[in-house]
Amino acid sequence: MLKYRSYTAENLHTLPQYGTIPEEQLHIVRTVASVYPFRVNSYVTENLIDWSNIPKDPMFRLSFPQAEMLDPEDFARMSDLIKAEAPSEIIRQQAREIQLLQNPNPAGQMELNTPRMNDEILHGIQHKYRESVLFFPSEAQICHAYCTYCFRWPQFSGLDNLKFANNNITLLVDYIKEHPEVTDIIFTGGDPMVMNTSLVKKYIRPLLNIPAVKTIRIGTKALSWWPYRFTAEQDADELLSFFEEIVSSGKHLAIMAHISHPKEIETPVAIEAIRRIRSTGAVIRSQSPIARHINDDACTWETMWQKQVELGIIPYYMFLERDTGAKHYFEIPLAQAVEIFNTAYRKMSGLGRTVRGPSMSCSPGKVVVEDVMEINGEKVFALKFTQSRNPEWTNRLFFAEYSETASWLDDLTPAFGHNEFFFEQEMEELYTCC
Repeated sequence: MLKYRSYTAENLHTLPQYGTIPEEQLHIVRTVASVYPFRVNSYVTENLIDWSNIPKDPMFRLSFPQAEMLDPEDFARMSDLIKAEAPSEIIRQQAREIQLLQNPNPAGQMELNTPRMNDEILHGIQHKYRESVLFFPSEAQICHAYCTYCFRWPQFSGLDNLKFANNNITLLVDYIKEHPEVTDIIFTGGDPMVMNTSLVKKYIRPLLNIPAVKTIRIGTKALSWWPYRFTAEQDADELLSFFEEIVSSGKHLAIMAHISHPKEIETPVAIEAIRRIRSTGAVIRSQSPIARHINDDACTWETMWQKQVELGIIPYYMFLERDTGAKHYFEIPLAQAVEIFNTAYRKMSGLGRTVRGPSMSCSPGKVVVEDVMEINGEKVFALKFTQSRNPEWTNRLFFAEYSETASWLDDLTPAFGHNEFFFEQEMEELYTCC
């Protein structure tokens, strides 16, 4: 039988490696986990973390909360409550105050991305880009483990009024039929791969008969956090057979894997999971943010992309940490990120140069930092939309003044004396309408 054990702050004392974690570090985990979600499992703790190198080990930092994720004053406040064994309601109340100040739903997810149909707000569906619609199955509202950098941390934090979830696939089908411009459906969460195969079929099979839908995407971290989902779980063979059915129906099936470090795809079971998925005709693409303390060096990215190409995974995106949650702990300045990207990119063959980045998923769209340039004596960032709310912006270059410290689009100033970026007025009108 598969051994699967989940650990949270409440049962951390049952972790076999518990005795190797300094008491101070255990208190840090409990304190930060009162604000940000924490969940890890036995596969991660037994296969991915180097327990002789904590807290510096990147996989430990990716899965176990760190003190610096909280503002020092907030950490001190929560730490005192935890040490004093304050009532759980008081701890939750204080945590909520901190959470609601962390920009819990960035980039207009709640205000601009949620569509309507027949005057009904379609909660659990997002339609930001013309061709693509996201769907959040209600049964996929957790992950096998939580990444500390996750920009969707409100999904797992009890902030139900900020959660995206829907269990009505008919609603999605009806919406798509009203919007024939939609070609791609993206299932996300949480993680759709926490669902059993019957639920996966419930949500995807109705889409196979819609001619306008060309691509089904499944966003998942399961290849890293629980690759047994594709190899040894009771319904793993059934899941892979359904992947074959999707491909045979004429749809392109893309597994959007979130791989943050080469360690995640070095275990034998992860390699076997990748092989089995690819054997169905599905394509695996990899995307991840560049995050300080975890993968903020070119060697890590080069090694990871090379390994992905070797295994048949297509490098897809290097993202920048979104402006939410513990961004201050994980963020990388744009100048540093583009240097890391370019250094790793130059060492790839053409097969690995499918990757795009560093990219910001911000309110107007996905903005890639193309490079740092000097134009007419002015040092600037060259930026480009790879996807945008207004399709006319897509692939359009624009320029911002160079900055050593800027880490997000909102930190940038238009170059060449312009008062605003070309898209700002239209974005203001969109927010006004909302």
